[in-house]
Amino acid sequence: MVCFICERRCHMEEGSIGECHRYECREGAIHERFSHTYLVTAPISAETMPVLHFHPRAKFLQISTTGCNFDCDGCISTVVAKEMDTDSKALHVLSPEQIVQKAQSLNCTGIAFLMNDPLASFFTFLEVCKLAKKAGLVTGCSSNGYFTLKTLDMLIPYLDFINIGLKGLSNAIYRSCHANSYKPVLRNIEYLVQKGVHVEVACIHKKGNESEVVAIAEHLATLSKNIPLQLMRFIPIDDAAIEDEPSIQESETLYQTLKSRLNYVYVFNSPGSTCLHTYCPSCGALIFERDFYGPMGSKLRRIHHFKDGRCTKCAHTLAITGAPSQNVFDEEGFEGGYPMTRALEIVEGTLVALGVDNQHDVTRCWEELLADNGLKKLHVDIQNFDDYAATILFLARIVGKEENADALIAYMRNKIDTIVDALKGVTQRPRVYYVMGKPLFALEDTRLENQLVELAGGVSLNKTLVLDGRPGRKIAREELLKLNPDVIFISSFLDSPLEAFYDACREEQIDVEALKQHRVYTHPYPCFDFGSPRWILGLMYIADMLHPVIFHFDIHHEATLFYKQFYRQTFEASMLNRSFAKPSRDHRLNRL
Repeated sequence: MVCFICERRCHMEEGSIGECHRYECREGAIHERFSHTYLVTAPISAETMPVLHFHPRAKFLQISTTGCNFDCDGCISTVVAKEMDTDSKALHVLSPEQIVQKAQSLNCTGIAFLMNDPLASFFTFLEVCKLAKKAGLVTGCSSNGYFTLKTLDMLIPYLDFINIGLKGLSNAIYRSCHANSYKPVLRNIEYLVQKGVHVEVACIHKKGNESEVVAIAEHLATLSKNIPLQLMRFIPIDDAAIEDEPSIQESETLYQTLKSRLNYVYVFNSPGSTCLHTYCPSCGALIFERDFYGPMGSKLRRIHHFKDGRCTKCAHTLAITGAPSQNVFDEEGFEGGYPMTRALEIVEGTLVALGVDNQHDVTRCWEELLADNGLKKLHVDIQNFDDYAATILFLARIVGKEENADALIAYMRNKIDTIVDALKGVTQRPRVYYVMGKPLFALEDTRLENQLVELAGGVSLNKTLVLDGRPGRKIAREELLKLNPDVIFISSFLDSPLEAFYDACREEQIDVEALKQHRVYTHPYPCFDFGSPRWILGLMYIADMLHPVIFHFDIHHEATLFYKQFYRQTFEASMLNRSFAKPSRDHRLNRL
């Protein structure tokens, strides 16, 4: 029998399962193996999903299961799509009635399936959509768009919006995801547009694929120049190479080219960029002002020249469906959208440093984390060493790695004590400003990076700011000038080349002491100041930069020793990427 769920069209004998492991052939029919089984049911704002032109600021109930019909390199949802066990205790069974009731009780506008693909749970999603429609809720999803026409026709009567992730315009790209061809996705985008479903398209910008992205924009323009195109600056995680990551500035340059093809283009994963804003395609007026809000997400901060669906400067009708909500819903910590995947990676990265080498033990810890408000607690506990040490011990007890935890904590405490002791009596402490990406995107005051600054003998200026963003928020140029930092550090998760950072400062007319003294620093290696126990190496680097007369840590040497002792592997800088979970991109956990 041929599975009709997606265009991979797996051939399945009676009693067998398809390549995605989510469906089985039983009694001559295709059945979903894990129906109505959810990993996440939580509120989320439209822009965090992200959907930008459909009911702006509205609150939706996010539903996510596990698994995917694709297997893509560098997937941002690897921990959910590929690694979470299908029988995990973190999963919970809810009926469609319970899902709809939860959405209503939280005053949600609708229900949205995202983080993994609804094609992994098609019948579940379809049942929810049908009931939600009866209850007056809107429904939508993020998907790779690999529906067959049969499944699309089944879903469209109940679907209000969709964000389709278009991988590219070549069969080779889709084969790398274990699919067959890109053509079904283009067919489906056109069909959805014709049927009146609100469509937004996301595509990845990797170094070297600029011409293909332009071709995507040109194809969309033949359907409608009003289709919003979300340009996702590639974040190399899982097994992806960091050489594929373009800079924020390179994505912004591509954005300018795309804007000549389409009316609405946006750049994601680029903290501080103005390319997340909506501008009137007729007169250029600023309509919606947005901030970076974690991987793949944004937050609508201010509404400018917009009323009743029109630009108030030139009366042009804008391609916005639904009036913006007057209430702003802010997800907390790791909750809502893709930041949850970062939380699960943080746990995995800590466990790997404890010597855990199998996926089952990682899943057991995820189960404990996801129970009883664990995500919220983790977000707080990783911001200072004592609570983080307690988290290490908590995880170690679950998997029987207490001795390894003691060794890791002792190592980290020894380095901290060495730095703190050497700073006793030091009164001259540089005033430090910590950014992510661009000069005006300040990291939230409670973030670990700011604690590292103070441990390393600096004064964190971020702690004087009141920021409610995730992982921070863009501040005004005048605010930065008033801070006038002696030193600026750029986050090692989403960083910026120093030359590009100085260029951005010149463009913004920022002239502070750190720039005058050329004391702007990027970390030598990615993800060395947040996300895994490797932040202890980042602390040493910060100490070196703040007090070069006192500290002379050789970070490469320290990393070599750390990797040998805790990861039991050779440190190779060329094998690092942006993953919190994996110490190198060739690291693999065993599946039992």
